[in-house]
Amino acid sequence: MTSKLASLALAGALAAGIVLPGSLALAQDKPDKVTVAYFLEWPTANQVAQMNDTYSERLGVPVEWRAFGNGNEMTQAMVSGDVDIAYSQGFVPFIVGVSNNAPIELVGIAVTYAENDLCVVRDDAGITQENAKELEGKKVATPIGNVTHYKLLKTLEHLGVDSSKVDLVQMNPADAAVALVRGDVPMACAFGGAINRMREVGKPLMTGAEQEAVGINTFDIISVRSDFAEQYPDLVKEFLVVTEEANAAYKNSPEESYETIAKAAGMDVDATKGMLANFGFPTAEDQKSENWLGGGVQEMAKGVADVMVQAGGMEEALEDYSGAVDPSYLP
Repeated sequence: MTSKLASLALAGALAAGIVLPGSLALAQDKPDKVTVAYFLEWPTANQVAQMNDTYSERLGVPVEWRAFGNGNEMTQAMVSGDVDIAYSQGFVPFIVGVSNNAPIELVGIAVTYAENDLCVVRDDAGITQENAKELEGKKVATPIGNVTHYKLLKTLEHLGVDSSKVDLVQMNPADAAVALVRGDVPMACAFGGAINRMREVGKPLMTGAEQEAVGINTFDIISVRSDFAEQYPDLVKEFLVVTEEANAAYKNSPEESYETIAKAAGMDVDATKGMLANFGFPTAEDQKSENWLGGGVQEMAKGVADVMVQAGGMEEALEDYSGAVDPSYLP
């Protein structure tokens, strides 16, 4: 589903007056169960705790994990009250939801994958970070109206390039890779497997690590239904504590986790290892820093929303997204 269609569908659901069940419930210590949305074929460190039922034990109620096809579906399920927490929801679907008044909020960062979302310069173009202004007047292939587009703009700004003088050409990742390999463009931006093909003829203008160091991030989030968080704040906090502990355990002994994570993700072990090699799981302390929930995520939310509106992928952006980000649940 495109961002624009998702916006209209969500706006319709909200306009229909859907009432979240928790908003009418009397305050109680714990619900009958907690339903968490997640993705198959998307391995994350916390899945050891998921498979071992650690979340249920620590929260003191059954935790049901429900697989979804995309982040927009997660938002819809939270709006209807079917899901309480979404794990590793995409940032763009979250922004679309919040922009349409979905009662959800961001409480943590699930996973980072900056090395899977890059702009690659052809080796024969001779363009580096030091002379990046040479991109002015040239064509750059990129998906328009998403996080990749926003990150490109922030990268150009960081390197002193006037983005209004760069000819941005709409291309999805596979097409962008073809254009770069053929030499149609000196630089192309993409995410996922297309980057591997692009690396055959060039190198990243900025690596993922270099981007993260200056606050240009690529990540999925942990979001919750606002009424659930208000009614059961201790459960949200404990969910994040268990996640923090699972992330730390994986970092200390990844080899011991691969088989369990692969089983949870519905993947073979080798594929799981390959994906996890490009993933990062920031600590709660890192998440509370200025680059993340201390201000960077809020700023990025507004920037991405504005880019989506300009590209026609969303009807309208909010003036400020800080009200949809709450780091207070982090341990």
